[in-house]
Amino acid sequence: MSARPEDLSARVRQRIAGSAVPVTPAAIVSAVRAEPTAAVLGDTAVLRMADRVHDDLVGAGPLAPLLADPQVTDVLVNGTRVWVDRGEGLRQVAVPLGSVDDVRRLAQRLTAAAGRRLDDGCPYADARLPDGTRLHAVLPPVATDGPYLSLRTFRQRPFTLDELVRQGTVPRPVAPLLSAVVAARLAYLVTGGTGSGKTTLLNTLLGLVPATERIVLVEDAAELHPVHPHVVGLQARTANVEGSGVVGLSDLVRQALRMRPDRLVVGECRGAEVVDLLAALNTGHDGGAGTLHANTPADVPARLEALGLLGGLPRAALHAQVAAALQVLLQVRRGSRGRVLESICLLLPEGPERLVTVVPVWIRGRGLGLAGRALATLLRDRGVAVPPILCEPWPGSASPA
Repeated sequence: MSARPEDLSARVRQRIAGSAVPVTPAAIVSAVRAEPTAAVLGDTAVLRMADRVHDDLVGAGPLAPLLADPQVTDVLVNGTRVWVDRGEGLRQVAVPLGSVDDVRRLAQRLTAAAGRRLDDGCPYADARLPDGTRLHAVLPPVATDGPYLSLRTFRQRPFTLDELVRQGTVPRPVAPLLSAVVAARLAYLVTGGTGSGKTTLLNTLLGLVPATERIVLVEDAAELHPVHPHVVGLQARTANVEGSGVVGLSDLVRQALRMRPDRLVVGECRGAEVVDLLAALNTGHDGGAGTLHANTPADVPARLEALGLLGGLPRAALHAQVAAALQVLLQVRRGSRGRVLESICLLLPEGPERLVTVVPVWIRGRGLGLAGRALATLLRDRGVAVPPILCEPWPGSASPA
């Protein structure tokens, strides 16, 4: 008599749990073959069942196929319900997670594997799984409808600029302009909302940095992995159970400056570390980059002001630092057809107070903006050829919709 795969998997897990044998692939295969109902299974079916049991015991369990799907960027679990994002918005999918208790055990096992605590005394946790997937988990009663898991998948190989062009993220005429920004060592921020593709674009652009340069990454959680021969990364650390041992981004920016960076990159500016980054970029470390959460380019100055205040930097001083340190904004957004580069802007000081304003160079569907000539001048001054898109009649139509 054959058994349902889920029943066989459950019995194999129980068999392994009741033994003192280490959980190895060979031990799992032996446990599968020891089940009477597995006698009719061929070698391929046995190995498939062993993979399933392995995922249930030490991997992501029923979520493993979703995390392995290269099209999936996010997996969200609400109790026993699952949603995925494949770049076109959230869609609910059927996944056999079992009971709420099973989901709780899965959340605790995943966080424990990452060296983090998740229990009634500490009902939420951030973790990075061995494959690079970022996990946030919340347990009841803080989570009001069962355990919540939010997983952001990790792409093993960043997209090349040509790949972003082919999939429609970057219009083909705009790609040489992005390459020119990197070659000219202009400092830039990739801005956008949550899940808009900021890290994806930054990963790609860092891959354009000349191989003779050293990139130092500073991140809250390691997500950047550019294809480049000389990259070193620093990752923040949270407090331990005794409340000590914190290493913040501001600390890491200061450490990075002692590591001879040619390009200093802060994965996401969301606190007082923006002050240290601006100070670094103003002391000869040009060509730096980072990401910033902002729903529109016009929101960026106010967002930087708020972060500067966290670091004790007054408004006027913040604008002076930004005007001297940052040149370019690359705004991305997530739409119904995927993630796209929405605009390229310059940060320019204006008015008697010399406050930084955002002036468009190029806007998707509209073409060149008022700062097109200014960017062309910046590139020429730095010895970089001006891309054809900036040589269009001004203002001109330089972009597909």
